Amino acid sequence: MEFSDIYVATASLATGVYERFDNFADVAPKNPTVFEYFRKGLGRPANDAWVIAPSNGFNRIGQSDGTQFAGGLGAQVILPKRLLASALGKSSTNSPGLEFVLQDNYEDLLFRPASVQSEVQLAKLTEMLHLSVDDFVHHAKTLASADELSVYVMRQVMRQFAPSLLWITLHDMDIAHTGAYSLYLEGIRRTDRLCAEIWRMIETDPEYKGRTTMLVLPDFGRDSDLNASGNGFQHHRTGDPLSRTTWMMAMGPRVRPNRTVDRPLDSLDLVPTLGAMMDFATPLAKGKPIVEVL
Repeated sequence: MEFSDIYVATASLATGVYERFDNFADVAPKNPTVFEYFRKGLGRPANDAWVIAPSNGFNRIGQSDGTQFAGGLGAQVILPKRLLASALGKSSTNSPGLEFVLQDNYEDLLFRPASVQSEVQLAKLTEMLHLSVDDFVHHAKTLASADELSVYVMRQVMRQFAPSLLWITLHDMDIAHTGAYSLYLEGIRRTDRLCAEIWRMIETDPEYKGRTTMLVLPDFGRDSDLNASGNGFQHHRTGDPLSRTTWMMAMGPRVRPNRTVDRPLDSLDLVPTLGAMMDFATPLAKGKPIVEVL
């Protein structure tokens, strides 16, 4: 699980290489993704690797551009807002309160590598959420949160497909860019609650309980309030130590509880760590496995 608003930064986490492209370009990562390493290394089907993405700008994150790795082995990427809009018949009029969460206009419900188009029936996926819209509306703490919707879709994917590798990106905290500190704190609290909810989902699902590792990390930090050229919590543009320093939390049966590791690590260590944890090679990724979580 990853907190992010920046596609290129998230792509770097997913490939284990610092990707360099226009953040707003409709391009796939150049380097192979962890999903491709996983599926190729373990011979896994398309249904075993999923990404739940916050916006249409992330729809290419599941698979690299094919220049260094054979195509067709990426993850399936769900765009929850567009999926919900389809389930509602492209209108929120029959479900008042969803107008805000549906305001984005995504082109497709599900982005899949070309070679796996037939492996998941889109109609089935749409029906999966269509039958649960009322349930989502009933249980969501707020209908204005895209992250509430993403976590709800994550639960549905877990129940329907029980994938071994599931990546979800939360971005409610990105409200910080508006400069509204109270909304930023609200986003942080909601994210904390949703992370706890995800862990409860894992620990109450027989497919996952007792054998699942959950990793939580941001893609980068925030500018320091002490840097005159920055805006404190609002942005991460100065490149100062606080904006370049972040954290990762690991939970699971193989992770020693209540332990703090305080040594220099790199966000590029994530992909090699996942490879070592799940026993697949990540030959083009940079960084090293984090031994403390293995």
